[in-house]
Amino acid sequence: MPKALIIGAGDGLSASLARLLAREGYAIALAARDVAKLEALVAETGAVARACDAAAEADIEALFAAEGDAEVVIYNPSFRTRGPFIDLVPADVQRSLQVCAFGAFLAAQQAARRMVARGSGNILLTGASAGVKGYAQSAPFAMGKFALRGLAQSLARELHPQGVHIAHVVIDGGIRSARRPEGGQDTLLDPDAIAETYLHLIRQHRSSWSWEIEVRPWVETF
Repeated sequence: MPKALIIGAGDGLSASLARLLAREGYAIALAARDVAKLEALVAETGAVARACDAAAEADIEALFAAEGDAEVVIYNPSFRTRGPFIDLVPADVQRSLQVCAFGAFLAAQQAARRMVARGSGNILLTGASAGVKGYAQSAPFAMGKFALRGLAQSLARELHPQGVHIAHVVIDGGIRSARRPEGGQDTLLDPDAIAETYLHLIRQHRSSWSWEIEVRPWVETF
C-alpha cells in the first residue's frame, strides 16, 4: 500500500486530500502542531497522526524517520501576518518565512533524499495567490510564498531527471469552508475539487509532468 504524508494537516484542503487519497488506497500520515484537532479525520481515514512543527528541523527529521517511506509528500502549512509594512513585527515576519518557505525546504530535503535513492516519488507544495502577486499589507506572506515557488521550480529542474516529481499548486482564490461558506455560485474553491487536481498531478506520466498548476474559481480575476 503506498503512503501519503500530509504536513500541515487540518480541516480544510488537507482534510480533503486525506479523504481522497485514502479512498484511492493510500495509507495516510498526518502531521500537525496540534494533533488533537485531527481525531475525527484520523478516525475517518485510518490515518496516523504525528505532532510536528513544520519549521523545526528536529521535528521534521523525526517525522521522516517515522514516515519517510511515503510515495507522496504534500507540504501545506502557511503562516500569515498582515498590516502596514512600517508596523510589521519582525518576529512575525520571520515566522512567516520559516513556515511558508524554510519548513518546505526541510520537508522537501528529507523527502528528496529518500525518493532520489529509490528513483520515484511526488513532492507537492501548496502555494497561493501571494506567490505570484504581492498584495499591499501582505509582504511577509508574499515573501514566503514567492520563496516556496522558487524552491519548487529549482527542485523540479534538479529532481525531475532523477525520477522525483515536484509540483507547485497555486491556490488563486479563497477556499470554501465551514467558516467561509458561499452561496452556491462557485465563487470560492471547493477543497474536494482542489484535491482532485493534486491527484491528477500524482498520476501524471513522466513524459508530461507539470511543475506548476494554478486553480481558481471561474469568477476570479488574474
